[in-house]
Amino acid sequence: MTVLALVTVAVWLLAFLVPAGQYTRGKDGAPVSGTYHRVDDTRSLTDRLNDLFLAPVNGLYGIQDATTGEVGPSFTGALYGSAGVFLFVLAIGSFITVVFATGALDRGIARLAHRLRDRGALLIAAVMVVFSVLGTVEGFAEETLGFYGLLVPMMLALGYDRLVAVGAAILGAGIGVLCSTVNPFATGVASSAAGISLGDGILLRSVMWVVLTTVTVLYVIRYARRVQKDPSKSLCGFLPGDRMQKASADSAEEPELSRLHKAVLVLLVLVFAFMIFSVVPWSGALTGKADARPYSWELDWSFPELSALFLCAAVLVGVVARMGEARLSSTIIQGAADFMSPALVIMLARGVTVIMNNSKITDTVLHSIEGVVKGTSSSLFAVIVFVVNLPLAFLIPSTSGHATLAMPILAPLADFAGVSRAVVVTAWQAASGWMNLWVPTTAVTIGGVALAKVGYDKYLRFVWPLLAILFALICGFLALGAAL
Repeated sequence: MTVLALVTVAVWLLAFLVPAGQYTRGKDGAPVSGTYHRVDDTRSLTDRLNDLFLAPVNGLYGIQDATTGEVGPSFTGALYGSAGVFLFVLAIGSFITVVFATGALDRGIARLAHRLRDRGALLIAAVMVVFSVLGTVEGFAEETLGFYGLLVPMMLALGYDRLVAVGAAILGAGIGVLCSTVNPFATGVASSAAGISLGDGILLRSVMWVVLTTVTVLYVIRYARRVQKDPSKSLCGFLPGDRMQKASADSAEEPELSRLHKAVLVLLVLVFAFMIFSVVPWSGALTGKADARPYSWELDWSFPELSALFLCAAVLVGVVARMGEARLSSTIIQGAADFMSPALVIMLARGVTVIMNNSKITDTVLHSIEGVVKGTSSSLFAVIVFVVNLPLAFLIPSTSGHATLAMPILAPLADFAGVSRAVVVTAWQAASGWMNLWVPTTAVTIGGVALAKVGYDKYLRFVWPLLAILFALICGFLALGAAL
């Protein structure tokens, strides 16, 4: 929260220095190349101070005015704030806390850790590959927030630290999104804006996905084994009680599961499996067409439905466990309270983007990128597109929003550089994905470290060598793709 408070003030001050500007928008809302123009900044100091003052509020339930594009709590238009994700985190907290109160999750994790005590690397690899597959197919990212209640105690029971759980979740799903193959929210939106099909460039993206996922999984496993062998080498340390879970896993006897425990664990698996099923855009994923008509059985759920799912699941688990009305109610409230901190962090992160939006400086940054990439060689052009999209990805963590803004500008530039537009799409999504592995303006990263109770500075120390490796690999793939 301290980091985000500093970022909020820094971005607010930056808005005084960066001139406001706008592109002319087409009917689809995308900016038209060559139409950038400066706009008069009529906002007073009082208006700017009001933006700073209301940043957390707008980050939660700010509304974007359909006419002016500004975000405020009293406007009429589309929800811009993170209220959906905010409630989702609280609902997850209630559900996980109720499950823990039954004793089933503790016992199940101890049993699994006991059986995999010599094969922890296999568990890490399995979790990360599954998350990566979901990320490359349907943009699975924010949904990882619901898995920390399972991953953290499981990794601790195997003798690892909390950073291993964070790495498995953030990096597993993040590397999949970075190398999106048929992800409708990233590749689909960008390909459509670039005027190409979703399948263009899929070979390059698929090879990138295999290589980068392998490198990332091995990186996390290498760190996990180092911590397991020597706990003093943990970058985040251990909280009171963390090491006790390892002692339980090392016990000679395998914990037994009662019928109640088994029933609760079955419900737990079914709820998470249904969550994944409900959010996957199956028609787009299976046909490769971003605008494919949804199947009749496709739910297309988002955070409002998922919040309701986990609240209902919490009550269902409590009824099955015969917790009683008083205990169940208090446990649900306690669970929401325990997860309030990461929920507030997500809200603050969204507030930063509101300041950027209301100050009208995003298009100015986009215009500067347009000037940089003109007149370069094909291989250098692809790398530059990747590099210049990095700061824009910081300002706009949303992949679909970033694609809508940037691709109509960058895609036509590829024609002059003699580069396939598919390479531009790949470069853009790699930049968005690489930044979202660590920037504090995305709910996936800042919410994940908060849920795992790991300091953001500790996570940066853990991930920066991998970021350097991925940066070099991405540049190599893009240069090769452009040359071919």
